[in-house]
Amino acid sequence: MDIFVARQPIFTKNEHIFGYELLYRNGHDNAFPTVDGDVATLDVLTHSFLTIGINELAGEKLCFINFTENLLEKGVLNKLSSDRIVVEILENITITPFILQKIREIKSLGYLIALDDFVLQKNVSFYNELFNLVKFIKVDFLLSTLAERQSIERIVKKNYPHIVLLAEKVETREQFYEAKAAGYELFQGYFFAKPEIIKGTEIPANMAQYFRIISLLRDKTASIEEISDEIERDVSLSFKVLKMINSPAVRTKSKVRSIKQGVLMLGLEDLNHWLYVLLLRESKASQSGDGMALIEASLFRAKFCELLARRKFLPNASEYFLIGMFSLIDTLLHRSMSQLVVELPLTDEVAETLLGNTTEMTLFLELAIACDEVRWDDMIEGAHAIGIDHASLNDFYIKARRWATEIIN
Repeated sequence: MDIFVARQPIFTKNEHIFGYELLYRNGHDNAFPTVDGDVATLDVLTHSFLTIGINELAGEKLCFINFTENLLEKGVLNKLSSDRIVVEILENITITPFILQKIREIKSLGYLIALDDFVLQKNVSFYNELFNLVKFIKVDFLLSTLAERQSIERIVKKNYPHIVLLAEKVETREQFYEAKAAGYELFQGYFFAKPEIIKGTEIPANMAQYFRIISLLRDKTASIEEISDEIERDVSLSFKVLKMINSPAVRTKSKVRSIKQGVLMLGLEDLNHWLYVLLLRESKASQSGDGMALIEASLFRAKFCELLARRKFLPNASEYFLIGMFSLIDTLLHRSMSQLVVELPLTDEVAETLLGNTTEMTLFLELAIACDEVRWDDMIEGAHAIGIDHASLNDFYIKARRWATEIIN
């Protein structure tokens, strides 16, 4: 499943990059397609934080993201990285007392607020309160008139020195000079750079599994083990949980040895929030046959490695589950394994095994792959090397295959 996000740099007066606006795209065409605004924002959030990664998209820079009125009301921002996102209030949102309260709540969470494509309206009583809440006002140099721009500039300079004026859709050097002379501090537009499209790949999601996990999270009698077991049944969600832990908001120096540990590190509240965001976005998920075959193979390998490790009474059987689970992640995401292991908080031994280096785990993964691909000679040789008898090997194969198939079906 190919995914796309566009980023357009925002520059300072000295033409240094200040941040990026992240924009929805659904293909290589560099234009905003006809799509619901909620879907666009949720896609940008999901791809930026859980699939491609915010640091891969923007480094340490701020990210400006459009938010619809509906998403402002739904509390999507409650658990995101407030130090990385500037919340853009779209120009088509009517500022009501209710929306003002939502903006106050968002600001109290630590977010910076921007007004997008702002045009000053006459006889509006709430501007003083609104302007005291926002950090940036973006003014469209392509569509606004000189008089409209000057009215905004006068009010901001006189009464709201904390507000940064951002000139957008700057398409010529003359407009850049004009904006600088008028007191604008930030600039965005085709004169500097067109949006750059970043392509990634996403693992197909299992929507039914999301619902099951959310139900468990709402069940006060459900244990961490039950929740973790359900997450382990979904390769897409397992990957996203580890990406969440490695996000700027959560990042820790600890390495994850199991999905259960990952859930504990992330916290049930954050997990519940991200599942909510994913459900909003993926209400009409599509799954390809090839993708699902790879997912079934990943699940089989994960369970098979775990069963082998438990038979050998190894204390870290959960790590053996992870090497099987992510043994095909490079194929699923069309990215190199060396890139992916850096983005996930895996232990050194798990990472080295996935990279193809010889570790104590290597024989287990090789046997799981041989069984998955039904290579008889390699299966017999691998079982002998580990010390697993043929009857146990057959039993583990049947159990792991049944477990993977039941999940897919």
